[in-house]
Amino acid sequence: MGGPVVFQYADLANPDADVSALVEEAFGPGGLGICTVAGVPGFPELRRALLPLAARLAALPAEVRARYEDPGSRYNFGWSCGVETLEGGQPDDRKGSWYANPLLDEPAAGQPQLAARFPGFCRPNLWPRGELPELEGAFKALGRLVIQVGLLLTHHCDKYVAAKAGAQLRRSLHSILADSPCPKGRLLHYFAPPAAENTSSNGAAAPAEPAANWCGWHYDNGSLTGLTSAMYLTAAGEPTACPDPAAGLHIRDRSGQVVQVAIPEEHIGFQVGEAMQIHSGGLLRGTPHCVVGPRPELSAGISRETFAVFMQPKWDTPLDAPPGVAPEDVGIGQWQPGLTFGEHSERTFDVYYKK
Repeated sequence: MGGPVVFQYADLANPDADVSALVEEAFGPGGLGICTVAGVPGFPELRRALLPLAARLAALPAEVRARYEDPGSRYNFGWSCGVETLEGGQPDDRKGSWYANPLLDEPAAGQPQLAARFPGFCRPNLWPRGELPELEGAFKALGRLVIQVGLLLTHHCDKYVAAKAGAQLRRSLHSILADSPCPKGRLLHYFAPPAAENTSSNGAAAPAEPAANWCGWHYDNGSLTGLTSAMYLTAAGEPTACPDPAAGLHIRDRSGQVVQVAIPEEHIGFQVGEAMQIHSGGLLRGTPHCVVGPRPELSAGISRETFAVFMQPKWDTPLDAPPGVAPEDVGIGQWQPGLTFGEHSERTFDVYYKK
């Protein structure tokens, strides 16, 4: 199991600290594209308050959950389940999600044309205030903390990129995210698998394959993704250890090898996404990753809860590399210069979501 590069929150909060070596180790040409941040004040408590609510959302009656679906946004607000596609076009019904903007309930308030043009960014949040009133406050509190820490990290990413010869950014990575009104939080509930026969001829458990059986191989679309470690819950809602040591986040490294990565419980993880790779001219690079589910015979009745915050540019931000950087040097095959982030994202939504 690989160990991500670890930053200390106190160092990130010090604008004069030099953590460029860690930035390069985590996000540079040889890195895994992921790091964790330790020592964030208040994070463990906020994580424990929010993650169990994912299971409670999933346990709401189907007709209640349906009231909080938003097909007009490609299910990018409120409840979503079974509408995203995995490899081979299979519908993803193994997890349910609650999407919301942690900063603004109406990022395009008073501008209905924006909600119509970019519904995945600009439609209003949905909250089950009658059925699960504690969700809104817990979601926003943890989401805003993750964003605060992510902005500290991008400040140091800017220092690293600026130190590289010829790296003249069109705009700082920090300002792109600090000025964005449309981060997106995603609270995830991975449904408990049923018991199943999955043993070898001698009765031993079959090894887990490095396959995307809970979340398919993908790159993140935005700039920086903040992640909590997963919380596993029994059918009674009690926290328990991960039932399968082979389950969890897997990353394909620069050499093509699959590496299992663990985020410590009290750390916040951060992964580079496509937008930051483009804006940095390829100096900061993401990696493809997936979530491998536990083997059913080890995990019947145990669900997985986690939370991600996609820190992303504003919808009209040009998705352009620094001057003089060729598209092939950025390393993202489907990217086309001249698109805005919103336009690029719509192409991604077309691939992964039902219309």
